[in-house]
Amino acid sequence: MFFQKALNRELEVAFSKHSQPVWFRIVKYLVLGCIIYFFWGSNLLWIILAVLLVPALLLHFWYRYKTNGWRKSYGMWKHESDRG
Repeated sequence: MFFQKALNRELEVAFSKHSQPVWFRIVKYLVLGCIIYFFWGSNLLWIILAVLLVPALLLHFWYRYKTNGWRKSYGMWKHESDRG
């Protein structure tokens, strides 16, 4: 039950229009797409993706800590009750 609730909350935040600006999402996926395109078939691709995964996870978990699991506003994340 807890796992399902946590997964639903993560998906809600991931697809929220308020968690990341549209321009940031576009740039993020363009950079990721370019990296995959240029390094496809190379062993370097997996090293780059692994190196990028570490700061992405650190940032994700830091934001979760600062927002108390997305229940408090912090930085760009605005909690529903605080939007007014």
